[in-house]
Amino acid sequence: MAMTPTSQDVGGNGAGGAPPGRALVFGAAFEEAPPGVPAHRSNYLEYLPGIYHDSDFLGRFLLIFEHILSPIDRTIENIPDYFDPELAPPDVVTWLGSWLGLVLDARWPDERRRDVVKAAPELFRWRGTRRGLSHFLRLYTGIEPEIIEPTLRDVANDRTRAYRFTVRIRVGRRSPLSRQLVETIIETEKPAFAACSLEWIER
Repeated sequence: MAMTPTSQDVGGNGAGGAPPGRALVFGAAFEEAPPGVPAHRSNYLEYLPGIYHDSDFLGRFLLIFEHILSPIDRTIENIPDYFDPELAPPDVVTWLGSWLGLVLDARWPDERRRDVVKAAPELFRWRGTRRGLSHFLRLYTGIEPEIIEPTLRDVANDRTRAYRFTVRIRVGRRSPLSRQLVETIIETEKPAFAACSLEWIER
């Protein structure tokens, strides 16, 4: 059986042509081409010597490879977008967070998870400081924490209060926020030499 398409196949509108939105390669109709892929002649002809540019057979033959490789090429071209927390797909955002040592709760809204990953450079810059801990807790919990440190007078009166501070979190009675999660964040983000106590206040 001859494999070369007939003149009716090439036209695509005759009795042997392909249905609208499909391309013919070796007489068989392909599904609608990926975006940017022509219906009848492959763009890959442009990369061959000029003697092949007018070959209808070769143009249709190369469509097989262009159908397969074009989506892969577009993915590779858009790789930078996969590393942008504002543009990356939701599953990739969680993956990016794991690269940075961030644990993202699957129950969080998509925007909060993106905000946490986007803020990672700022969080690491201020890690071990009051500002960094406050920012970290606010992003993770959605609650503004109160961080209470002893004054110089307090320390002068009681040396045991040096390098100790308190974090106060006010949560609703039905809040899904876990106290254990907050304690883990505090232990990870506080200065290594400091001690902290957590005040968990339910309203």
